[in-house]
Amino acid sequence: MGRKINPLGFRLGTNQNHFSFWFAKSKYYSVGLQEDEKIRNCIKNYIENYIQEKKRLQKNRGIFSSFKGIIRIEIKKEIDLIQVIIYIATPLFLKKEEEQKEEQKVGQKEKKEEEWYSWPKIKTLEINLKKQFHSRNQRLKMTIKKVKEPYKQPSILAEYIALQIRNRVPFRKAMKEAAEFTKEIGIKGFHVQIAGRIGGSEIARTRSVKWGRLPLQTIRAKIHYCTYPIRTIHGVLGIKIWIFID
Repeated sequence: MGRKINPLGFRLGTNQNHFSFWFAKSKYYSVGLQEDEKIRNCIKNYIENYIQEKKRLQKNRGIFSSFKGIIRIEIKKEIDLIQVIIYIATPLFLKKEEEQKEEQKVGQKEKKEEEWYSWPKIKTLEINLKKQFHSRNQRLKMTIKKVKEPYKQPSILAEYIALQIRNRVPFRKAMKEAAEFTKEIGIKGFHVQIAGRIGGSEIARTRSVKWGRLPLQTIRAKIHYCTYPIRTIHGVLGIKIWIFID
């Protein structure tokens, strides 16, 4: 009965920080939370629409053409400023696919496509957010930060597994590949779990792959964790990933 607590919330104040930094009176607290959720949803919807439009225009679409690479979105609020920081990562498997596309385009004069996190696209996203929230008293500033070690981020691995499953790759193969990525970066433990109607089975089941240690009850242990839903033709699957850093 004691295994249901979120590993991130359990470690707040020790080695885990909040994703939102602001202060409000009790009667305005719920309004601030709703505003944070709207900002995050607006950013995710913009990226999703951009990727869908990009896929529609592309002729040679790879498996990871719809990869977003978002790790987390932090929101910092001041009296006259709302600062939104988007942490992203570009893993090695994405770079390999881009290199293959470049090799296929040798001799063809094509304009290089901009990613959603390029400066013009971010300015467009800022304008859309300002129009949606109509905040005259507060300025909006959006920045992008790239993380150097993407395989230490469970959200990147969860999105990788989700894209593989959507492209009809066996779920065991996708989970084992994600586990192999983590063995090369010097972490101490890894655990991935998929639940739902896996492979179209009639009865929902749970399957997992893990290696190393995972001390969930030790508060000083630095553990990264995420949940990720996958929409398939058989229903919604859920991914949970734990990574024991140190």
